Amino acid sequence: MIVEIIAFILLGLFAGFLAATLGIGGGIIFVPAFVSLFAFSQLDAQGTSLAIIVPTAVIATIGHARAGRVVWKVAAVTGLAGVGGAVLGSLLAFELDETVLRRIFAVVLVILAIRMFIRAVRLRQAESATDGS
Repeated sequence: MIVEIIAFILLGLFAGFLAATLGIGGGIIFVPAFVSLFAFSQLDAQGTSLAIIVPTAVIATIGHARAGRVVWKVAAVTGLAGVGGAVLGSLLAFELDETVLRRIFAVVLVILAIRMFIRAVRLRQAESATDGS
């Protein structure tokens, strides 16, 4: 039991660091880790990840707000829309077979990874062009 608690603490530190540093959602780290390392069901992993978001997001938001990096109007509108999406998404998740849900999550992760890779390549190309390299 103590080993599992230490593993959860390390996972939380790692995901929190990545979320605050890179702006990625902790669910990208938590859900696959819970399913593959701790044998959670997909729904339990997603639900647990969502519960973790609240304190993590509050702390990260405070830090970014202090630095003046939060556009509050956008955050309010998007947050309110996100509440509606969360209600609909959770209802859909409960209706889907767990295997289907896991595959959808995997596809989303692959799409995000490809998108991040393309963006990184474009930023590098833009930097090279301005450096004259």
